[in-house]
Amino acid sequence: MAQKPSIPKGTRDFGAVEMARRNYIFETIRSVYALYGFSQIETPAMENLSTLMGKYGEEGDKLLFKILNSGDFTREASAEEYAGLGPARLASRFCEKGLRYDLTVPFARFVVQHRDELQMPFKRYQIQPVWRADRPQKGRYREFYQCDADVVGSDSLLNEVELMQIVDEVFARFGIRVAIKINNRKILSGIAEIIGAADKIVDITVAIDKLDKIGLEKVNEELRAVGLPDEAVEKLQPIIALSGSNEEKLATMRSVLAGSETGLKGVDEVAFVLETLADSNLRNPIELDLTLARGLNYYTGCIFEVKALDVQIGSITGGGRYDNLTGIFGLPGLSGVGISFGADRIYDVLTQLDLYPAATQAGAQLLFINFGQREAAHCLRLAAATRRAGIATEVYPDAVKMKKQMAYANAHHVPFVALVGEAEMAEGRVALKNMETGEQQSLTIEEAIAVIRGEA
Repeated sequence: MAQKPSIPKGTRDFGAVEMARRNYIFETIRSVYALYGFSQIETPAMENLSTLMGKYGEEGDKLLFKILNSGDFTREASAEEYAGLGPARLASRFCEKGLRYDLTVPFARFVVQHRDELQMPFKRYQIQPVWRADRPQKGRYREFYQCDADVVGSDSLLNEVELMQIVDEVFARFGIRVAIKINNRKILSGIAEIIGAADKIVDITVAIDKLDKIGLEKVNEELRAVGLPDEAVEKLQPIIALSGSNEEKLATMRSVLAGSETGLKGVDEVAFVLETLADSNLRNPIELDLTLARGLNYYTGCIFEVKALDVQIGSITGGGRYDNLTGIFGLPGLSGVGISFGADRIYDVLTQLDLYPAATQAGAQLLFINFGQREAAHCLRLAAATRRAGIATEVYPDAVKMKKQMAYANAHHVPFVALVGEAEMAEGRVALKNMETGEQQSLTIEEAIAVIRGEA
């Protein structure tokens, strides 16, 4: 017996219902991006590894899917040399391309490559899949979609404000209650500076970013493991555990970071965003969270993360300011800020909370029953008229028993069925059946269209 086919762990098939729901998510996000003047672009699924490596930190580099060079890529290596190379060196020797890890780094490459064609500031959105060689688990996949929006070529914090308004609008449309978290990498740098560990900023942010996942004790263990002395770890505790209103937290941090120019600048940036948003009537709370670190090395200013309040799942949106990402590709001094909606996690949240509109389940609105070749030909002409009226229509392809055709309509949640036999053809009418109520009416095709569209 042939082995049943399967797909790689961390990937999924999507059937008709799933795709209808996913398209609802994409269209909702796309429509909000368009409201704010963002234009859509796309980039290739694979990039040169030279573009990707070194942009996500050491942990991110390990999660890149690398693509073997085509052709006989081992011909220049002896068997002894091949056997002696470790995985990392093998990859560097035999792989020149990789699947994109996110959409931000490819976007930075796009901006530098096409800079002469772009008008700054440039606002783009991008909805495409990304890949990470991560351990699959609930809410974490190896292939998943991101829905990014970025603004480059502007230092204004109004961009951060606008992005938070977009986040709030999207989740309000979904009906998902969320908490929006904000912090600033300059604040984190200032904290590292005042505890005497400025050289450990990356290690500190990577560790405290895991607070929600592994708890305070494990975070402290990681901090000590990377060489942070006990005294510095102790100084971090009250900062990590800081509570109160946004205003109280900002006031405390101004005092704590009084000796750090960088840290105070970060406090000022967060304060501007929060104060400006206070007049925006956000429907979801936004709060300063000093444990938020966003473990990607390229963030330099405000950073954001969004958590669902009614479902236990990781971050469903994130982003931040990056002042020097394009400098890696030869275009220094170009600031950018962006957000990314995790479409797959949003899908899981909407599913668990049963928040999908009924319309996302719909396929055809009308099914013509097939009574034979002559009747089917007549129904095809009627179907052309209903489709021109914007009604999704099917004609059943086979002249099988009515019970089977009705079962098909029920299985696909088709709300109306049209029966057209010899009598209906002679009278120029259709017998239109409402599948929910069971009511059946004899109507002209124009009258049937009005009923289906809710106009009669």
